[in-house]
Amino acid sequence: MSSSISTITDKTVECNLDASRYRRILVTVVAVVVGYLAFSVWMFDLPSVARKWSPERATMFMLDTYAHKDVVLMEWDRAGDIDVYFEAKIYEYERDPVWFSRSNADIGSRVEIENGSYFVLKGNTVELHGWPGLEAPLIFGRYADGRPRILGYENRRDALPDWIRWTENKIEVRPDLYTRLQVFGRKAEIHRYSLGWKYFWFDFSSPLADVSFFDAIGLMFSSDRVDPNQSNASLVLNEIWYNEIWFHMEIMVAMLETLLMALLGTFFAALFGLPLAFLAAQNITPFEAVRFSLRRLFDLLRGIDMLIWSLIFLRAFGPGLFTGAFAIAFTDTGTLGKLMSEAIENADSKQQEGIRSTGAQKSLQHRFGILPQIMPIFISQTLYYFESNVRGAVIIGAMGAGGIGLQFLGAMQTGSDFENVAYMAILVLLMVIFIDKMSARLRRVLIGLV
Repeated sequence: MSSSISTITDKTVECNLDASRYRRILVTVVAVVVGYLAFSVWMFDLPSVARKWSPERATMFMLDTYAHKDVVLMEWDRAGDIDVYFEAKIYEYERDPVWFSRSNADIGSRVEIENGSYFVLKGNTVELHGWPGLEAPLIFGRYADGRPRILGYENRRDALPDWIRWTENKIEVRPDLYTRLQVFGRKAEIHRYSLGWKYFWFDFSSPLADVSFFDAIGLMFSSDRVDPNQSNASLVLNEIWYNEIWFHMEIMVAMLETLLMALLGTFFAALFGLPLAFLAAQNITPFEAVRFSLRRLFDLLRGIDMLIWSLIFLRAFGPGLFTGAFAIAFTDTGTLGKLMSEAIENADSKQQEGIRSTGAQKSLQHRFGILPQIMPIFISQTLYYFESNVRGAVIIGAMGAGGIGLQFLGAMQTGSDFENVAYMAILVLLMVIFIDKMSARLRRVLIGLV
């Protein structure tokens, strides 16, 4: 009886020690995680990042991806000459849009807003009428020294709506997401946003600028030519292809370059990676120096990131298709070589022994004893890396190799062409989805043939 009690006591002590050890491990892990998070907050100065975060800037960025902007510009020194632009100040309307009514400085030109309110631009003032919640119009002008002001609110700025910001040199009026007024000492600008990608099919200066896509399809089959020198079908296709706002031709050519970049890089990686993998496998190559050298080569190729390789080749060859293809090929040769050499070493030796028993030479033993075992893995991995390299080629292109990545970077750097960025992002997404579907089918076909 006492022996049983002693055994139970020992087990209880042992269980308590184990539980205590697990608690110490848990506390240590939690402390390490908390310490790491605290270090990250300090290292990356996250409070400063949070202070710099601008929800308004993010909202403007998102708005510009799915809406277009019209700008009405009035300079105070020439108030009678008002300019109306589409997007940036590159495309000026030759005829006033339906929402803009031009008049002299005494009566004022009128800018209609979709909710029924409107701006009136006079010689020395800009007035906002009819905005919901306003009992009287807001009138914006200038002091004698040229600083912007809001008439009647000079000494009671706290009475202004919260969607107006008034600083020394600028007044920012943003009553809703689609309406904006900026008043400066030299000029006043009204930004009028509308949903949709305007001039997506036909650009601003096209003879088909005001024609919808479906009307253009009907026009292609009409015998009445818009341009007597070419057919309507040719005119429609040329105007779409050479659109100077959305750059369809340049973007499609860049997409093709990106696809070829990924395809060539993956092809060269597969072409060189598989033979080198056989030489690096322990059950194939008896020379340790050869195996060691090839494995270190694989470490070098895949250890240097693809972006670094692209910068190296960019300095060597300049921007172009082969710069990105070589960067992809170098990185993936190392990766595929390592993966395939390990697959070769793990291959079942019985098949190779069976072929050896027939008196077949070494090359035939490898061809029929090992290759059929690793080919499904090789095909699957190669196609997977091809899918991944299509996305990687976009980033490499932005570093200077060309392709759609360079178009992305150019649109981003303008600070105003975010709808073009969204357009290219959608095209890249569709291309990746298409390649994923096609590679899945190809994988099943090729593996079935092995």
